[in-house]
Amino acid sequence: MPIIDLYFHSEHRRNLAHFASLASLAAVDGEVNPREKVLLDNFARKLDITHEEYKEVMKKSNKYPITASNSLKERLERLYDLFRLIYADHDVEDVEMVLLKKYAIGLGFPTKKANKIIQESVAIFSGRINFDDYLYIIKH
Repeated sequence: MPIIDLYFHSEHRRNLAHFASLASLAAVDGEVNPREKVLLDNFARKLDITHEEYKEVMKKSNKYPITASNSLKERLERLYDLFRLIYADHDVEDVEMVLLKKYAIGLGFPTKKANKIIQESVAIFSGRINFDDYLYIIKH
């Protein structure tokens, strides 16, 4: 097997694990609602998840681990995806936030950094940022 094939298999495994994390987060409150399902479908396409893999991940016995990335940008993108999923139904439950923190740590963020990123992301996604922060985000 050529080395390039190993890379693609490894990348696909990471994508599958990320999708499984998204699916677990969507189902943590008991069921996947229609908005979350639409987002999961979009993520499946984006991450090149097959129909069979999708069905397997959506089973209750999800067996895919979170895989950390060395890239800060990729880890932040994964967290961004998770926040999009959480805020899809405009209702953030405590159990979702607990699971999100576990995922952030699983992605490789130290606990203190994970808490800070989550707190700032909640402010952004919930629309509770002040003008100075908004201005900084827009400029950068």
